[in-house]
Amino acid sequence: MDQSYMQMFVEETSFSNRMVLGAVLPMSVWEPLPHFLQSWLRNFTAGTIIYFVTSSLWCFYIYYYKFNVYVHKDAIPSRKAICMQIYVSMKGMPWFSALPTISEYLVENGWSRCFPRISDVGWVSYTRNVGLYWLLVEFGVYWVHRMCHDIRPLYKYLHATHHVYNKQNTVSPFAGMALHPLDGILHSLPHVVVLYIVPTHFTTHIALMFLDALWTINIHDNVNGKLWPLMGAGYHIIHHTTYRHNYGRYTIWMDRIFGTLCDPKKEDEGKRS
Repeated sequence: MDQSYMQMFVEETSFSNRMVLGAVLPMSVWEPLPHFLQSWLRNFTAGTIIYFVTSSLWCFYIYYYKFNVYVHKDAIPSRKAICMQIYVSMKGMPWFSALPTISEYLVENGWSRCFPRISDVGWVSYTRNVGLYWLLVEFGVYWVHRMCHDIRPLYKYLHATHHVYNKQNTVSPFAGMALHPLDGILHSLPHVVVLYIVPTHFTTHIALMFLDALWTINIHDNVNGKLWPLMGAGYHIIHHTTYRHNYGRYTIWMDRIFGTLCDPKKEDEGKRS
């Protein structure tokens, strides 16, 4: 592949590094680092900021500002539970940040089907490819998540770390990233694998990886609202309390197709009967 074409990817990641790291750290700290480490530090910094800002604002809104509106006071997680979730999340964050960094490295070196500009393929192809990318990622995440439950060693040594939060009053937005590092990487791996299958706009790929983190935070807010066909917290809380249902990430479609969907409405009806 033409070297000048590949340089576009490097220029884009370098720009992102300057924008993020330049805003929060002195240049003397990050500028001497190799490009790969700069990208990792940028992903770690951005991921940490997104985690704390989004989780904190969401917790403030649903647990304090809207106290007893979305979540009953008995279902609000304790400060101790939230602090433990933060501790586990921050232990994993350096490793979670490594995957998008490796993904960027592969793209920069031509080992993917990424393209730097939407004009390279046109808006019609871009839109179709984004839809296919998202569908394959959703399929992949569903099966990774399901295998982490069905394969006993994977659950015992990896996924059980996340499932200690198995009651509504122990799940909070901060629990979304409270995973064993390898577990978190496995759940995000479909984002990288799909780059070898679907021609993907590079910036969109990075944006969707960060959206994945935001959505993970969202579905752990323990608000029991139902928004079909999205995988909201109403569905995901059932997953944390039953272990055997609702493995999807963004939607309930895969759970419906493969027979693992448990509807919050039917769950409530079953409890009342």
